Amino acid sequence: MIARKLKIILDMIKFEHTIFALPFAIMSAFVASDGLPAWDKIGWILVAMVGARSCAMAFNRLADAKIDKANPRTAIRAIPTGKIGKKEVWVFTLVSAALLVFAAYKLNRLAFALSPVALAVIMGYSYTKRFTSLSHLWLGISLSIAPIGAWIAIKGRFDWTPMLIGLAVLLWTAGFDTIYACQDLDFDRRHGLYSIPTRLGIRGALWLSSALHVATVAILIAIAPLTGFGILYLVGVGIVSIILIYEHVIVKPNDLSRVNLAFFTLNGMVSLVLMALSVADILF
Repeated sequence: MIARKLKIILDMIKFEHTIFALPFAIMSAFVASDGLPAWDKIGWILVAMVGARSCAMAFNRLADAKIDKANPRTAIRAIPTGKIGKKEVWVFTLVSAALLVFAAYKLNRLAFALSPVALAVIMGYSYTKRFTSLSHLWLGISLSIAPIGAWIAIKGRFDWTPMLIGLAVLLWTAGFDTIYACQDLDFDRRHGLYSIPTRLGIRGALWLSSALHVATVAILIAIAPLTGFGILYLVGVGIVSIILIYEHVIVKPNDLSRVNLAFFTLNGMVSLVLMALSVADILF
């Protein structure tokens, strides 16, 4: 019974999409360590990431339960259909939050002290589309915590390098989330919800998304001399650029049929490719 409910929750929060931010945390940890981080550090960073992302997504499903029920695209989710109760999701959310805090405690004092701030940011995102079109940037800030937090986990302090990696993650996330939000343009306008597509229209939103991704690539290139990254990292940035270009080619103002491919598959490739070649560059 418990295993079945847990499976429903993990499917509801798309647990496999932890892959979006996790690779940037690993990349940042390797940069901070200037090589292979201690295994216990990597382990607790992974625990913190899983706790943070699971808490954020489960809380989002709770906060948006009524909206999801009214939206034909999301009405099939677990809470609106009654496959899982809010009580069970609340328990999962609180356990996930506790997992993040405990992992931060095991890492170092600064990480532990900042863990409530991280929770406030990632959970606060769920309400932003009720009052601002910049909700996509808030989501970007939420994911940017991954590389910044991983750096703090290793170094125990802030530095400019993770802030720049975090900025790249912020802009990349805001860009792809803007594309994703185009699907709900009509629904959001009817229900008074805010997004970049509701403000600029689909064509304007896609142009802005492109600009955000151009800025992402520019920042990733600028990071190279600061970190000592070499050719493998730059090859990774090149591949990421190609993936992002393809993402924008397949999504058109009059054809949003491949938004899910752009949002889920291609962006998962972006983070994995950049992590793999960054780590390889550091190690070899």
